[in-house]
Amino acid sequence: MSTATELKVDTKAVIATSNRSVAVAALLAIVVGLGSVLGGLGGMIYTWQSAAVENITTPGDAAFAESPVRGPFTMWAQADIITQHQLDRTDGLRYAEMPRQIPQLDEAGNAVIGTDGQPVLVTNTARLSWLDATALTTVLNMGVMAYLLSLFAIVMGAAVAGLGWVVLRLSRSPALL
Repeated sequence: MSTATELKVDTKAVIATSNRSVAVAALLAIVVGLGSVLGGLGGMIYTWQSAAVENITTPGDAAFAESPVRGPFTMWAQADIITQHQLDRTDGLRYAEMPRQIPQLDEAGNAVIGTDGQPVLVTNTARLSWLDATALTTVLNMGVMAYLLSLFAIVMGAAVAGLGWVVLRLSRSPALL
């Protein structure tokens, strides 16, 4: 055999090995992409089921009134209305803007004075109610984030699987052999 013939045989072997490697990478991309899509769908289903168990309905003054809280829009609406109601209860003040303690008031609305001549201070319950509101809105916003991350996983998984499909088709193209 001449050197030119040996070179042609070696080139064909290299191309065949290269095409196999590309095909394996493409199949891996398809599998990973489909796994991401399934994971994203699973995340959405889990989030929906977790919200449904709580049996929450948005109030009548929410952006989506009287709606069961299940998806990202109703979760957002519920978190938003909790914040609005809390601001209404605290005259527009947030947790950090309120004093920790306030003077105790008697039946007439006057400050109770202690034996030392100073007003008796009690815990500011309006400020403490922000802790509940913050916990609830944080959980609802995490649900919204879970939906968005699941959607991202679905979109990116579909893109990766689609790219893998295209690369697999190209690796089998006669023009590349």
